[in-house]
Amino acid sequence: MLTYVLLIIGFVLLIKGADYFVEGSSNIARLLRIPSVIIGLTVVAFGTSMPEASVSITAAIEAQNELALSNVIGSNIFNLLVVVGICAAIKPMGITPSVLKREFPFSIVITAVLLLLSLDHEVGQIDGWILLAFFVLFLVFTVKSALKSRNEIQADSTDGIKQLSPLLSGICIIGGLAAIVIGGDLVVNSAVSIAESFGLSQTLIGLTIVALGTSLPELVTSIVASRKGENDIALGNVVGSNIFNILLVLGASSALHPVAVNLFSIYDIMILIVASIAVFIFALQSKILNRMEGWIMLLGYAAFMGFIILR
Repeated sequence: MLTYVLLIIGFVLLIKGADYFVEGSSNIARLLRIPSVIIGLTVVAFGTSMPEASVSITAAIEAQNELALSNVIGSNIFNLLVVVGICAAIKPMGITPSVLKREFPFSIVITAVLLLLSLDHEVGQIDGWILLAFFVLFLVFTVKSALKSRNEIQADSTDGIKQLSPLLSGICIIGGLAAIVIGGDLVVNSAVSIAESFGLSQTLIGLTIVALGTSLPELVTSIVASRKGENDIALGNVVGSNIFNILLVLGASSALHPVAVNLFSIYDIMILIVASIAVFIFALQSKILNRMEGWIMLLGYAAFMGFIILR
């Protein structure tokens, strides 16, 4: 019983920690006059990816390798099909052209790179450094884009938006990160214990309860952003989080300790690639994701859940 209580406490710390982290970080980004799409791709994506980072890196350090990989892949599939699907089902999502030209295709390419690196059934330490190198390139390119766009943002563009003081923003960032790290540790330990007690594999528990739990910050953030008409933040959050998850989270995890890859995980990476291409085609056709396409994504995720449970 205590294990379940600790699991719930861990998820609460993850979600609230990410919430405060995003609040503080986004406030500082607005004060620096950074475009909302850049905020979504970097600050918000990084903040909402911290639960995955904490869980996967902790799992890698503790040699729970299958959990580290399945958490990342499961979270990315959830982000793509459920988070974007729900946002589109609630309100049609307009797509920023720059995301379709650069970040979305890049997320598909790096997933394909991950597939190639996984074919020998291990994402080794050298592979991890390759992923981290891709992450640095992505970060440099995104920062350059932010600096280029910065002059286009008016200094009074934050009027009407509640601002936190720099000190309070810093407290939110530090406190949020602390809660995320502690919560991630609790989730990993509790999830592994529950999996063992039921005879479930780490892959299944990582793809389901852990992946869904650590993706809740993306879900909440994107839904709120979508309802407020901030589609740039909503989609940028998902695309950015998926890029962060593969390049930073999995890259750091495998750089610390080689991550074993079983056959089911290879299938899941293939499913992620197919799902990414499908959503990309939806978005490319009319530069908008409508409600029908949103429901198709949700049905696709339901089918994926049925597949992983029955296999």
